Amino acid sequence: MPAEAAEEILLGVDTHKDVHAAAVVTLLGSAVDRRNFPATIEGYRQLIGWARSFGTLRRAGVECTGSYGAALTRHLRSEGIEVTEVNQPDKAARRRHGKTDAVDAEAAARAVLSGRATATPKTGDGPVEMLRLFKIAKGSAVKARTQAINQLKSVLVCADATLREDLAGLTNPHLIKSCARLDNSQVTGPADAARDTLRLLARRIQHLTEEIDELRQRIATTVKASCPGLLDVRGIGPDSAAALLIAAGDNPDRLTSEAAFAALCGVSPVEQSSGKTQRRRLNRGGDRQANAALYRAVLSRLRWDRRTQDYLQRRLTEGKTRREIIRCLKRYIAREIYRLLTPATAASGPVTPAPAAP
Repeated sequence: MPAEAAEEILLGVDTHKDVHAAAVVTLLGSAVDRRNFPATIEGYRQLIGWARSFGTLRRAGVECTGSYGAALTRHLRSEGIEVTEVNQPDKAARRRHGKTDAVDAEAAARAVLSGRATATPKTGDGPVEMLRLFKIAKGSAVKARTQAINQLKSVLVCADATLREDLAGLTNPHLIKSCARLDNSQVTGPADAARDTLRLLARRIQHLTEEIDELRQRIATTVKASCPGLLDVRGIGPDSAAALLIAAGDNPDRLTSEAAFAALCGVSPVEQSSGKTQRRRLNRGGDRQANAALYRAVLSRLRWDRRTQDYLQRRLTEGKTRREIIRCLKRYIAREIYRLLTPATAASGPVTPAPAAP
């Protein structure tokens, strides 16, 4: 093997559904080679073997590690290769250099080499990944059930007057049970078809309700196994806990501080100062599901927690608006959640003074 093959190299990958574009660069920034590989197990083996033929491979920059590049990321880690998540090049750079998969792959490697890309991707191989999948299934089931309920009521509006009167005034649960028991012995006209449609929609709603209840139980069980103390936090239920865990990932140690977790949840202020103007604005980025979970927790505490209610009144007398106070509370709760997600990191890191608020 030539002597230069022993030097360290960097791998960059632009991921797609069926094919991954890969590029290899040296630590001095010289491009070595580019090639495409199929997005299969055999393709991953070929990609790593090809990259290692040019030198020692320890690091790789991969785009879309949470979607098209998730399987490749897991495979690279199993081979002892450190993976860095790379954001897609900005529009200005693409206008200057053009856009091809090979160019993007090489840009991914150079982003790691220059230090522009430093984020550690989520591992996606533990209980949090299970939560993410359960949440997807539950969300689609809830959406389908809502659609079925709306369709049932729409059909009922145009149904036979006698049937409408029999079902009038019933709550949703009793209405669905009554519709599920409707007779469907024969369909000879629109009135019979309406009865049969109501019965089918009601049974679909019942089936989706059973599915949602089962998924809700699985989510709660998985949250307890992943982070036992999270459900003990006031205002945090299974769905909110799942959203926060999904934002942190199966490897929350990748979050360097509680400020990083706050930024990930979109509850950290963003500097927007220029000249003599010194100000901060609301962070509109971050994981919006995690942000919504923190908002729900704040609303719950404002309604049921006496300390939070006292804090609200105290800050109102200081001239703060209710929206500003809610933002402060979201940040406090994010700090509390971070200490539960990463107890070892929080214990070894600098001690942050506890707020005088809740």
